[in-house]
Amino acid sequence: MSSNCLNILKSQLKGVLLSLCFFTKTKLSLFPYPHAKLRVSSFSSTITAKTANLNGNLSPKEQAFLSLFKNCSTMKHVNQIHARLVHTGLDQNLYLVGKIIVFCAVSDRGSMDYAVSVFENIENPDGFLWNTMIRGFGRTSRVGEVFDYYKRMQEKGEVANNFTLSFLLKVNGQLGSAMLGKQLHCCTLKLGLETHVFVRNTIIHMYGLLRDIETACQLFEEIPRPDLVAWNTIIDCHVHCGKHKQALELFSRMLRSNIKPDEATLVVTLAACSALGALEFGRWIHSIIGQATLFDGVSVCNALIDMYAKCGAVEEAYSEFNGMSKRNIVSWNSMILGLAIHGHVNEALVLFSELLEDKLEIPNGITFLGVLCACSHGGMVDEGRRYFDCMRKEYHIQPTIKHYGCMVDILGRAGLVEEAYELTRGMPMECNAIVWRTLLACCRLHGNVELGEKVRRHLMNLEPDHSSDYVLLANTYASMGQWDDMARVRKSMREKGVQKLKPGNSLVGVCIPS
Repeated sequence: MSSNCLNILKSQLKGVLLSLCFFTKTKLSLFPYPHAKLRVSSFSSTITAKTANLNGNLSPKEQAFLSLFKNCSTMKHVNQIHARLVHTGLDQNLYLVGKIIVFCAVSDRGSMDYAVSVFENIENPDGFLWNTMIRGFGRTSRVGEVFDYYKRMQEKGEVANNFTLSFLLKVNGQLGSAMLGKQLHCCTLKLGLETHVFVRNTIIHMYGLLRDIETACQLFEEIPRPDLVAWNTIIDCHVHCGKHKQALELFSRMLRSNIKPDEATLVVTLAACSALGALEFGRWIHSIIGQATLFDGVSVCNALIDMYAKCGAVEEAYSEFNGMSKRNIVSWNSMILGLAIHGHVNEALVLFSELLEDKLEIPNGITFLGVLCACSHGGMVDEGRRYFDCMRKEYHIQPTIKHYGCMVDILGRAGLVEEAYELTRGMPMECNAIVWRTLLACCRLHGNVELGEKVRRHLMNLEPDHSSDYVLLANTYASMGQWDDMARVRKSMREKGVQKLKPGNSLVGVCIPS
């Protein structure tokens, strides 16, 4: 790392290094993971030099246990193997016990609580076992225990290595703590791990999740010869931070550097095209995929369908969908939603029926969001009610606020504004401004002044200075010839200094590199 970057980091931290008190005393809240997971590091199967030597010189008992682990696929098997380890006095064998902890902490069929119970009975766990526990807590979003075990690891004299820091940095990226991220970054400098490829990529990824794109870019630019993972990471950081045009420029620059894209590159770059509406750039990427025979992955096909659909090229999206030899639920969802949002109502509902008939994939909340969107565009009130009930009763899917928003739109457009209002009031979650604004627009459409005033009061509590709310209410009065009330709303808007939103800017294409 350059001295300039180090000085910037030191000034930001003001000399604060990794405070273990901070880890244990600060209450941390977890945020959802906001974007696609990139493989920024792998997990070493090497335990320690000591246990690695054991692998080549195992006793007959130890070899017998290893054969049992090969067929271990459930927690019941783990319990049985662990019981035999205790019975034979091998419960302190780090190599064998490590197999149990790895299964419990890393496998989707494992149990982190069981991993804790096994780990806490080990007298002298090695660095590999500490790292596995930290990784497991991070995987299961038990953030407090991640840093608690890191503190205990240091107290036991175990030195953090590249895997430890990679796991901690990844967890903090999901956590969203800028201060903790800087402390961890400082820790990598202190341990001399800042140039390690896995650690460096994970630091960049973390800063992207923290939306500190400037630091992420600076760290990337300091890499002498970035590999594919580094390019994927920095492109993904830009997409996550809404810097979609810059993401496409980085993709072009990566190709000029003679780095061949992989599936992760294509998926995240096509996502940038979708956000920008950069159809021609997306078509250019599609041509690259065809030339390089990279068009095999389902995720790439899904990204193409999504890109074409969001850019308005529904026929091209449908062509890609029909050409897929294998589809998952994301494929169906992307196509159904793409058809729905562009008004192809019947086609969207027919595709949903085909999904149900195939019985290869089970519809989820996003599937029904597309179906309800189609019903909204088609003015299908009865069908919308039926699908909404089907989602809850037959598929046991709890509607989100987006599903309720679709139903409010369906009912409101049809003039059933009172029913839409009661549905809004009965939502199990707090209604947001978007849904209230949808209902207010429906009140204006059907001239329901009294309900429009009620809805406006709800909006005043949420977003008191949003210009469109004033305009919608004023237009509602105007539609009923209540000109004095309309003038009163306009006057109130002027007195409060509420300005109409500026017209949107349209990006007509993005230049395709030659």
